[in-house]
Amino acid sequence: MRMYDIIMKKRDGNELTENEIKFFIEGYTKGDIPDYQVSALLMAIYFRGMTDNETAFMTMEMAGSGDMVDLSPVPGIKVDKHSTGGVGDKTTLIISSIVASLGVPVAKMSGRGLGHTGGTIDKMESIPGMRIDIGREEFLNIVKTVGASVIGQSGNLDPADKKLYALRDVTATVESIPLIACSIMSKKIAAGSDCILLDVKCGSGAFMETLDDAIKLAEVMVSIGEKVGRKTIALITDMDRPLGYAIGNSLEIEEVCETIKGKGPLDLEKICIDLAGNMLYLANKGTIEDCREMAKETIKTGKAFNKLKEIIKAQGGDIAVIEDNSKFEKAKVITHVKASKDGFITHFDTKGCGTASMVLGAGRTKKEDSIDYSAGIILKKQLGDKVCKDETLALLYSSSKYKCDLASPILLRSIKIGEEKPKDLPIIRARVTVDGTQKY
Repeated sequence: MRMYDIIMKKRDGNELTENEIKFFIEGYTKGDIPDYQVSALLMAIYFRGMTDNETAFMTMEMAGSGDMVDLSPVPGIKVDKHSTGGVGDKTTLIISSIVASLGVPVAKMSGRGLGHTGGTIDKMESIPGMRIDIGREEFLNIVKTVGASVIGQSGNLDPADKKLYALRDVTATVESIPLIACSIMSKKIAAGSDCILLDVKCGSGAFMETLDDAIKLAEVMVSIGEKVGRKTIALITDMDRPLGYAIGNSLEIEEVCETIKGKGPLDLEKICIDLAGNMLYLANKGTIEDCREMAKETIKTGKAFNKLKEIIKAQGGDIAVIEDNSKFEKAKVITHVKASKDGFITHFDTKGCGTASMVLGAGRTKKEDSIDYSAGIILKKQLGDKVCKDETLALLYSSSKYKCDLASPILLRSIKIGEEKPKDLPIIRARVTVDGTQKY
């Protein structure tokens, strides 16, 4: 078998066999196939696409290229969740606590933030003492005893994806929907859960900016999951606005605590109830309506908040700051961003909001950058809200006035004020299952 023939076959629009995909993934991961040939194949895939069988074969070969997490020691149906990334996206700890409090185990590996999007691991590390570099045995033990654990991606998980993503990044093939789907699903399958819930963002702060593109990606990923024996559902959620009011690490953890106690922003609570409800549904806990009600009840009774504290304590975190958020380290400088005119908030450039938070110190431009856990933004207005000239739109938190001065105009440009109130769009835009797609 030759890589040349595989490239030519895909260039001409033909379907690759399982053995051809295996040859390509194994050879590239081992270093036997050069970058220039894989680059040619990636470009052929970009233009010619992939069939459902091809994406399923490629996903499984990528997942099997390194360590595969064995969750069989954990009893019950294990459900994982993946978000395609957004601004103010702080759902993981909330929904993991809700679901675990109802007896569904969550063994989750999450990533760090890069660029305008935040990372769950960075947010967790803003809690004093919190450990995210936990060995496999301890990780499984926490899931068995507490019900959930969220750690950083470690070990030799999906090395094929690491090599392929780095190459896609420099060959203008990142935007290929089949390649995005294989990248996401291979990591989720390698992580070992029985069922997968996908939170596919769409809008100005998301990788997929349009609803149609987000649905296309979701449909491919759901198809992959079902073909390889993982029950999979995708929710398409709105990222044309930051989620909640807080953007930045410890600020978002404070909002997590408020939301899980039933005192948080309505959009964040709504999306968490829907995500948790679908995770419970995947675990066969009842109808989707019953599962949503069960999720709501854990917030009302305090069951979810207690589970959150258990999860944090099990990973070494100081629950005193969770019980009393005033104990979090606070930013030295706070700056008000004010409205330039009267009107309504008509649009957020969500990516711009994330960039402003990064400039304040809450994010990183390179993987090696350190971050300021207390930095970030608290929005005082949301989409559709009425504002008056000189009214505060947001508070900026940072270690220096210089950073606030840099971030302020970026944020101001990202918040559009118009004369007419915009149409109210649902936070959940669509639900994709193996049976079809339902738009809301």
